[in-house]
Amino acid sequence: MKLLIVRHGDPDYTVDSLTEKGRREAELLKKRLIKLDIKKIYCSPLGRARATAEPTLAALGRKAEICGWLEEFSGHIIDPETGGKRIPWDLTPAFWTKEPRFFDKDGWLDTPLMKTGDVEEKYRAVTSGIDSLLERHGYVRSGCMYRVERENRDTLLFFCHFGVECVILSHILNISPVALWHGFVALTSSVTTLVTEERERGSAYFRCCGFGDISHLYAADEPPSFQARFCENYSETSERH
Repeated sequence: MKLLIVRHGDPDYTVDSLTEKGRREAELLKKRLIKLDIKKIYCSPLGRARATAEPTLAALGRKAEICGWLEEFSGHIIDPETGGKRIPWDLTPAFWTKEPRFFDKDGWLDTPLMKTGDVEEKYRAVTSGIDSLLERHGYVRSGCMYRVERENRDTLLFFCHFGVECVILSHILNISPVALWHGFVALTSSVTTLVTEERERGSAYFRCCGFGDISHLYAADEPPSFQARFCENYSETSERH
């Protein structure tokens, strides 16, 4: 089985859709995806993900199954300084790298910061969603692996968001999402590919053979978006700090 996880195109967050650049990215992505034999297509309910999927769906004459758990990860923490809600993946390196449990696939949820909000509840909703979906396709979660009840070479396509993509990867690959949120970045319209390895009869583990691939943009001389990145150098004030 193969999973293709696509982050939406360059977003206009004010209207939950795409910028002009994002629409160009979606069209270039379509040219790549329509060449593939895709068994099933799943999509976040949010507008920017649906707008990214639309050119591909129209070209294929297909519809996507909308999954609520694929929307951008909405778990929140309480900011200790302001007392307000905030996302759990915008933490400074000097802060999160000092907590060893943030690197642990289970221990990160038990940290005081993550206990301040509803992160665990939202995390479990996403992991339950992906496991239920994979079970429908013949792969049942068993410990840190998947039991193969109906082996296949199906390709499943997901249109979603960077935050929730990291949550999905963290569960499937048994890695802390904190390390993924802060150590990786999937640029807009990028494709991440996971493929099962069934080296032992009846069991499978997923392996990532491509993360955040934007070769479809480079092939068309479309520059990558800076969305989700922070300043490459601290002195560069034009980039997000």
